[in-house]
Amino acid sequence: MQKILDQISAEVASAFEQAGYDPAYGKVTVSNRPDLCEYQCNGSLPAAKCYHKPPMAIAGDVAEKLKESALFSSVEAAAPGFLNLKLSASFLASYLEAMRTTEKFGLPTEPTPKTVVIDYGGPNVAKPLHIGHLRSAIIGESIKRISKYFGNHVIGDIHMGDWGLQMGLIIAELQQRQPELCYFDDSYTGSYPDEPPFTISTLEEIYPTASAKSKVDEDFAKKAHDATYALQHGKPGYRALWKHIMTLSVADLKKNYDNLNVSFESWLGESDAQPYIQPMLERMQAQGIITESEGAKVVQVQEPTDAKEVPPCILVKSDGATLYATTDLATMVQRQQDFHPDEILYVVDKRQSLYFEQLFRVARKAAIVPPQTKLQHIGFGTMNGKDGKPFKTREGGVMRLEQLIREITDFVRAKVEDNQLVPAQQVEETTRRIAMAALKYGDLSNQPTKDYIFDLDRFAAFEGNTGPYILYTIVRIKSILEKYGGSTDLPIQPPVTQEEKDLMLAITRFADSLQTAYRDAAPNVICAYIYELSGFANKFYHETRILAEEDALRQQGYIALIALTKSILETCIDLLGFSAPERM
Repeated sequence: MQKILDQISAEVASAFEQAGYDPAYGKVTVSNRPDLCEYQCNGSLPAAKCYHKPPMAIAGDVAEKLKESALFSSVEAAAPGFLNLKLSASFLASYLEAMRTTEKFGLPTEPTPKTVVIDYGGPNVAKPLHIGHLRSAIIGESIKRISKYFGNHVIGDIHMGDWGLQMGLIIAELQQRQPELCYFDDSYTGSYPDEPPFTISTLEEIYPTASAKSKVDEDFAKKAHDATYALQHGKPGYRALWKHIMTLSVADLKKNYDNLNVSFESWLGESDAQPYIQPMLERMQAQGIITESEGAKVVQVQEPTDAKEVPPCILVKSDGATLYATTDLATMVQRQQDFHPDEILYVVDKRQSLYFEQLFRVARKAAIVPPQTKLQHIGFGTMNGKDGKPFKTREGGVMRLEQLIREITDFVRAKVEDNQLVPAQQVEETTRRIAMAALKYGDLSNQPTKDYIFDLDRFAAFEGNTGPYILYTIVRIKSILEKYGGSTDLPIQPPVTQEEKDLMLAITRFADSLQTAYRDAAPNVICAYIYELSGFANKFYHETRILAEEDALRQQGYIALIALTKSILETCIDLLGFSAPERM
């Protein structure tokens, strides 16, 4: 289905051509003066220079050709040469009816679907998720859903940190506490227990204890490094412990991500990339792109056009240890083998931008991905407290994600109960949905690259640019449709009032908004759109006696319009990763 702006532009371009001018001047935009018109075309101004005619004369010629157009109720030439356009009620109704009856509201999707890998999440196993993981999860999940909506095959990859020093730290600490365990007996030849010798709570306590100890105890730090080396080189007891750690951690991660309504198609980690590292390094050595620097193996990525220095990318340290870049490049090799992606997107803190620039340059230089494969770092800013500094607990520590969700849920539950919004049996489910909308919309409504202030009072408000306000609009429409009682599968009617037409015009901007969000990997564009749409929907509701309307055909038109509005709002919030309750 052609976007409404494209249809209007084609009509105006045809009129330019009929009047003897280049149709390229017929580009139409949404009016920046809605008090004067709905759409405008400024093509007469540049055309005047080409045709050596006053712009008003050109605008007048084109306006004359558009007088009989079924698309417009009004076409005016306005000084110094604008074309001011208003859509006809019949054309607008027919356009919305086509949206209502077409899959995905007529959104133009990818003609050739792509395979897209989105790397987001990035938690370390055996460590609880904290608020630093929030933005990656929320933004990555929304970008994934948007890309899928456009018809792509999208793989969300959690990319767990499961192979580094934290494993050695846990093993070394566990050995000090329980040296009698069979995992530490080099002479042990039996099967290792199915049940782990620790719980997830124990693990979450062990890691910070061991990490702190390694900073002050050199002997312990060496044991942790030795344990990491032994694990990575296949020591059976350590591999068995690692499997226990993974089983518990992945189950806990899934539970926490489920609470955020975030999911992944691929649950691979750094360990899965390890078999690809050595062959990759050997190929890069044969390509001649690896050089030595102070005993380390590096790839020079500085380019003659760089305005600033771009440091070489270190792949192997002088002691033989590999780094994150080595693992990430090997992961690209694995993804290329498994998925053959057209795009790989990394949703990671914007402070890692230099790292990803180095990584992508090495990947291109080593031909790890084909030249046409898109590599993109989608950097995001930090979530800050009201003091403008990174959000902390009251005690000053990094807040666990579980705690943040619990705090916002408790805050919303109190509002739901105090205002008696729903019956007692619906409190928990309603609270959960409103809390998730408050949290996610509060994050996603900001441009991803920007830092933002986490303000619980503002995010959970039922008025203003918030998630709960969007939900309230949807629930209000649901209530009207329920009271109406009849079928809502009704045709769109031409608008009668200005409020009705304003809402219809807002609905037509669906495709443009989604295409911009998709192109720019910017869920905030969808937030801005549904906030605008909700505003027009509420104004229409306030100014229109929908259920009291005596003209049956007109009432059916009202019902069809708000039903379409609800469908679009529900589609958009699903793309943002939350859903509406039945009542509020």
